[in-house]
Amino acid sequence: MDTFDLIKGIVVETGSKIIYLVIDGLGGLPETEDGKSEMEKANIPNLDMLAAKSICGMIYPVMPGITPGSGPGHLSLFGYDPIKYSVGRGVLEALGIGHQLELSDVAVRMNFVTTDEDGVILDRRAGRMKTEECAELCRLLSEISINGVSIVVKPVMDYRAVMIMKGADLGDYVTDSDPQKNGIKPREIKALYPEAENLRTADIANEFVHKTQEILKERNSANMVVLRGFARYQKFPSMYEVYKLKAASIATYPMYRGVTGLIGMEILPTGDSLTDELNTLSENFDRYNFFYLHVKKADSAGEDGDFDRKIKVLEDVDKKIPFLMELKPDVIVVTGDHSTPSVLKSHSWHPVPLMIYSKWCGPDQVRKFSERDCTNGGLGHILAKQAMPIVMANALKLDKYGA
Repeated sequence: MDTFDLIKGIVVETGSKIIYLVIDGLGGLPETEDGKSEMEKANIPNLDMLAAKSICGMIYPVMPGITPGSGPGHLSLFGYDPIKYSVGRGVLEALGIGHQLELSDVAVRMNFVTTDEDGVILDRRAGRMKTEECAELCRLLSEISINGVSIVVKPVMDYRAVMIMKGADLGDYVTDSDPQKNGIKPREIKALYPEAENLRTADIANEFVHKTQEILKERNSANMVVLRGFARYQKFPSMYEVYKLKAASIATYPMYRGVTGLIGMEILPTGDSLTDELNTLSENFDRYNFFYLHVKKADSAGEDGDFDRKIKVLEDVDKKIPFLMELKPDVIVVTGDHSTPSVLKSHSWHPVPLMIYSKWCGPDQVRKFSERDCTNGGLGHILAKQAMPIVMANALKLDKYGA
């Protein structure tokens, strides 16, 4: 019996409500060896107050020492084993913009980039091109067809797009062309395993990149594309199937709408700001009993290496905590999908602070919401996938197991 089978056997449908506030890239590190992290430097009295009423701990999104991507980082938060339920970035991007996939489709994240005359990447964001320009270029590239495989190219946001290959005998065990850094050339796409479908997919993807280069060669900025996150679509058990939760997703970025849509959350339309997201939450609070609320900008600041900006994002989130409390949910969870320390400018392997607030949580001795304080919390260090049963228990949604 796996965890989901156990949960399904003891889950209880109730009217209690859960808010899952995910501050993307929450965890950080000090700028100096003897300094404080972004969370420790931030003035976050409301989060500290909530932590003092909660049970706290640290979570490993995948396992200790493993740096997670956003997909596995999020799936584990909702109790899905990120190793068993693995999904590539391409599928999440496609679902995030509402594109319906079939089980045979292979999708891949695509970035427009700027290269020099030798093919070296100068700018992985193509001058931060606008979504409108991206959409026009995607229409040009959608005219490409290769060896009986139809190609669909859709804009996602800014310089980001998704390419979907539709045809028989396609695999997703292939390498990326995106080196994820400037100053080097894109990589050739290769099959990770020599099965025919992987070899075919690699050949088609390389030919697509070559044809794209010909179409875009006269452009000054977006004159090349790179691909990463090849993924074949598969169905996952939904949040309702596992937890009997009527779940809603409130997120501004398509990728996060994609990962939550994959597990059956209803994607609620919302604006670009945290205030917009909170208004969406309030307007729909009577319709659902589980709400995923995503804050992206902490991760963006971390990846830009902007320590002070990440502090400000945390402080802005803190000011909204009273709004969440006024809604009187039965459980409030605050955590992140991974750590993004500004000093590293990337996702990292470090565990992520977690707090779970409810009437029944049994508060511990933590009085400040930070990495150092949550390390001493009552939950200890756990895998992120273990948090969801604790959340469900605090919402009184799990019955006794066994006689």
